Amino acid sequence: MKKVRVRFAPSPTGGLHIGGVRTVLYNYLFAKNHGGDFILRIEDTDQNRYVKGAEEYIFDCLKWCGLEADESSLHGGEYGPYRQSERKEIYGEYGEQLVKDGFAYYAFDTAEELEKMRQDLKTEANPSPQYDHSIRRKMRNSLTLTMDETKKLLDAGIQHVIRIKMPENETVFLNDVIRGEIHFNTDTLDDKVLLKADGMPTYHLAVVVDDHLMEISHVFRGEEWLPSAPVHLLLWKYLGWEKHMPKWAHLPLILGPNGKLSKRDALKYGFPVFAMNWTDPKTGELIAGFREKGFLPEAFINFLALLGWNDGTEQEIFTKEELIKKFSIERVHSGGAKFDYEKAKWFNHEWIKRLTIDEFRLRIDKILADNNIAGIGKDYLDKVIALVKDRCILLTDFYDQSHFFFKSPAEYDLNAVKPKWSGGKKRFFDLFVEEMKATDPWESAFIEDGFKKLAMMQDMKPGELQLPFRIMLVGGKFGPPVFDIAAVLGKEQTIQRVHKAIVAFD
Repeated sequence: MKKVRVRFAPSPTGGLHIGGVRTVLYNYLFAKNHGGDFILRIEDTDQNRYVKGAEEYIFDCLKWCGLEADESSLHGGEYGPYRQSERKEIYGEYGEQLVKDGFAYYAFDTAEELEKMRQDLKTEANPSPQYDHSIRRKMRNSLTLTMDETKKLLDAGIQHVIRIKMPENETVFLNDVIRGEIHFNTDTLDDKVLLKADGMPTYHLAVVVDDHLMEISHVFRGEEWLPSAPVHLLLWKYLGWEKHMPKWAHLPLILGPNGKLSKRDALKYGFPVFAMNWTDPKTGELIAGFREKGFLPEAFINFLALLGWNDGTEQEIFTKEELIKKFSIERVHSGGAKFDYEKAKWFNHEWIKRLTIDEFRLRIDKILADNNIAGIGKDYLDKVIALVKDRCILLTDFYDQSHFFFKSPAEYDLNAVKPKWSGGKKRFFDLFVEEMKATDPWESAFIEDGFKKLAMMQDMKPGELQLPFRIMLVGGKFGPPVFDIAAVLGKEQTIQRVHKAIVAFD
């Protein structure tokens, strides 16, 4: 068996969608499972759709996910260049070869002539006529022109494209690893453009040429590419490379609430569909990404792996190493996988709980900086993390779960206290301040013991006093166990907050 070489070939036209990252993940896992190589190739032949910064964004996304390529325009390799725009001269040679061998032809039709064809030949049965085997006989191309007429146009530099000559009424077979044998009838297909007027290839020619020259062994891509598969299969055959054709697998769609998961779903429902934040260059809209939402990359790829695949067991939590060891493309489902944001958050919570305090601390630098929290000692921060880490579903929850450890409450949930506040409770907390001054060591268990003993002495129920105590320390009805909070805040800070709150409560 030849060495496994797989590739991901994105266009630098926008953000990296969750479906694209899953395609990367399955390619990556398959390659590493077989000791092979994962190649990232930039498909930038459509310069009109090129978006500045999109290529860098793709590399940043995959770096965050821990899915970096073995070969790419960034990492180098023996099969470069890895940008199609830098391989332009290669494709022309193969386009001309296809014309010479009778599998393609020159088409000189102008944009106006193509539009006229679409309008003139439009019928109820065929509202969108394609440039196919029946239409090409009515158009201006090297199949309808004489050899001399064609040569004169070429010599005069008249703009033209090269189209594949799709055979009539043939069946093309695709043996898909996931879906089995799929049949395509060529009469349903149009004569796709292979080389554009500017000499740049379309995706169809470029992908076949590059996969051959880069010795790609397996092509795993989204099922949206299935309609293009027969064109690619024929090109492999026409170029004489059929024996070297890669194995194919078309991955199922990731489904949102109303069909294929889209950026519109992200904007409407508030959940991320991109690996990282992406600003749409056309609308200026910021579309949330998993990283900025507070997901761990470990949780993200774990969740993604199970969107269409399982190992046949009930296991749900997988490390990347476990995924590499267990991954099999044959166990990828053929049906669409339903995106469940709540399940994604469950995975993230599970992974956060697995982090050590040191690991968690390294993940929250930006959260602290964004909330102007600075100068916090490591020991203090670690005590806070120990109390709130497992309460965080997303990393961004850390501030909401812990802000009162860094800033004294500016206001209180008085509605939760006032109806039951009394002179007796005020007296209790005045006495409790003196109790706290004498508490040594300042630990949760000792603080709680003194609190409850004092309550008994005052003939009061500890449970009715803990809520006011909590609101004094944090401002509301939230947070970890209240005596643990006091222990971390320290004696002086706890006493200050109680004094301040008593005044506010009165």
